[in-house]
Amino acid sequence: MDFYRRTKRYSIEKFTTSAFSLLANASTENLIRLTHLAEKIPQKEPYREKIQWIRTLFQTNHPGLAIARRVLSETHPHHRKKIISNFIINQLLVGTNRRKAFDAERGFYPPDAMLISPTMRCNLNCYGCYSGIYPQEDLPYEVLDRLMGECKEMGIHLVLVTGGEPFLREDLFDLFEKHGDMMFQIYTNATLIDETMIDQFVALGNVVPAISLEGLEEETDARRGKGIFSRIQKVMDGLRKAGIFFAVSTTQTSQNTDVLTSDAFIDFLVEKGCLLLWNFHYVPIGRKPDLSLMATPEQRNRMRERFAYFRATKPMLFVDFWNDGCLTQGCIAAGRKYFHVNAQGDVEPCVFCHFASDNVKEKSLMEALNSPLFREIRSHQPFSENYFRSCPLIDHPEAGRKFALRHAKYFTHEGAEQLFTEFAQAIDRYAKAYEEIAEAAWKKKIESQNPQRFPEGKKLVGRPGS
Repeated sequence: MDFYRRTKRYSIEKFTTSAFSLLANASTENLIRLTHLAEKIPQKEPYREKIQWIRTLFQTNHPGLAIARRVLSETHPHHRKKIISNFIINQLLVGTNRRKAFDAERGFYPPDAMLISPTMRCNLNCYGCYSGIYPQEDLPYEVLDRLMGECKEMGIHLVLVTGGEPFLREDLFDLFEKHGDMMFQIYTNATLIDETMIDQFVALGNVVPAISLEGLEEETDARRGKGIFSRIQKVMDGLRKAGIFFAVSTTQTSQNTDVLTSDAFIDFLVEKGCLLLWNFHYVPIGRKPDLSLMATPEQRNRMRERFAYFRATKPMLFVDFWNDGCLTQGCIAAGRKYFHVNAQGDVEPCVFCHFASDNVKEKSLMEALNSPLFREIRSHQPFSENYFRSCPLIDHPEAGRKFALRHAKYFTHEGAEQLFTEFAQAIDRYAKAYEEIAEAAWKKKIESQNPQRFPEGKKLVGRPGS
């Protein structure tokens, strides 16, 4: 059986590598011809529709094609091989089958990814940091190592690493090397990345940095410190020269929305070689929480609209953690698609949900993921049939308060309860204001996909896809 699995995996890897090589080198005209040939192979109707959709992307020279070509032509050969092997094959193909098998064996479908904070120590002191007042400790290496093995047993080969500043942990590179069949994306302020570290990225191949920016120079230096933006630019140049796939992570606030939604900012990222942008919204939790820093409901909607535009026009991938609920069918927390393990070992439903019931120093990952707290949260997902309102913290705060105050066993740092107590009325007002905007936007989305108009005032129950 092991020989059969190895042979099957080898065949998958060879086919996938050849297919991606073809995508990188073939002309657009030949790719279009291939889609016509593919349609002639007996297929179920949904597969024909997908082939036709792919052909449309080729015919219209959609940025999605340019993104794939960039990944395949601009990345270092070893790094590219690891992306294909660890992410495309291990995570998406083989891993999906393993997660299905795990569900059949254990009655629990594992999440797609784990987010983990090996350390909460950081060399910067950014205002409003969501993790800024956790105890400044590290998760023992042996626990990290054990969790990687438990993830792979479930079919999880994608690990997102945050903190704190992860690269303060020099032993992380031992972890990345030992688990060379996994893909690691590291959220980092990039100040510790130098030529030697970039050489390590090249040698390992399975590490993707995600660099924190607040916008351009003025916005970034205002939050992270004078000269940080200039240092980050040099790191980006070094990563691009070395052929390392890198992402950028932004935190949308009431102060930087105009910059983050500008063509100038996105064009700057493309020019620097960035291939993926993660956008998060400021949540008043962590270091000196400030309600005034939250992006307004109008600004949040602006970001959603601009990301739709960017996806159709820019050769880069975009992920908006709050506004992309329509791509994930609602909230992804509590092990539905992801979860967070902090540096104390507490298993939190989400990186912004600073409460827990279990700790991986005392329980297995499987036990923590299947805890009463996580099952209770998953039983209520999605929290709305409007996927533009997915979050139990800021869109459905009554749900978030119930999970935090009634079902969790403890808060994971001092002051974390403030979001659910002192700030409760303000968050309720925010949720109500955004609901009005989101309902109008959701209705427009549904009607654009359904020729039948909905009677005025009728509750929306449709669930359109992305």
